[in-house]
Parts: sequence; structure tokens; C-alpha cells
Amino acid sequence: MRKIRKGDDIVMIAGKDKGRRGLVMRMLDDGHVLVEGVNKVKKHEKPNPIKGVAGGIVEKEMPVDISNVALFNPATQKADRVGIKVLEDGRKVRYFKSNGEVLDV
Repeated sequence: MRKIRKGDDIVMIAGKDKGRRGLVMRMLDDGHVLVEGVNKVKKHEKPNPIKGVAGGIVEKEMPVDISNVALFNPATQKADRVGIKVLEDGRKVRYFKSNGEVLDV
């Protein structure tokens, strides 16, 4: 079970975008995440008439390491660590370490 999933609201805790919030758009298998509005870079793209790409300088999000993000806790309005515990019925759920609030029900 992963501590951070697609659709989670996260806060950057390191890097040039430290303190920024965004939603996880995609999880990459090598320990990286693609976050909406974070780690934006300008890339030079070649035109490709077959795919309908005009080319030029495009601004896009690049992946960030999963160690540089933390889940946003709406109760405390801060970044928070996440733990995993097993409920009485055998289900695994994520919870915030600071206040013990369960994320997945």
C-alpha cells in the first residue's frame, strides 16, 4: 500500500517549489509523482504535423521525487506524515500521524 496516491492533495517540502500545494496527477513506478502546477519547466518541442503538434517552447510539469512531497492535512492546515494501520476487520487504511485521523474509509 502506498502512502501517497493519485488524486491526493500534497505539499512540496523540498526543492524550488517548497510550500506549494497541488494534486497528484500521476504516480510513476520509479518513486516519482507528477503534481499539478508544481515543478514547471520550459521544454523546446519539435513540430510534428502527423500528431498535430505545432512545436515551440512549451511549459509543462515534470515529475518530482516522492520524498519531496507530504500529504496536506486539512484539520491542521499543514503538511503531515502518513502511516498505515490495519483495522479490526482486516482492512489497511492510511492515517495522519499528527492527529490519528483516518484518510480512507
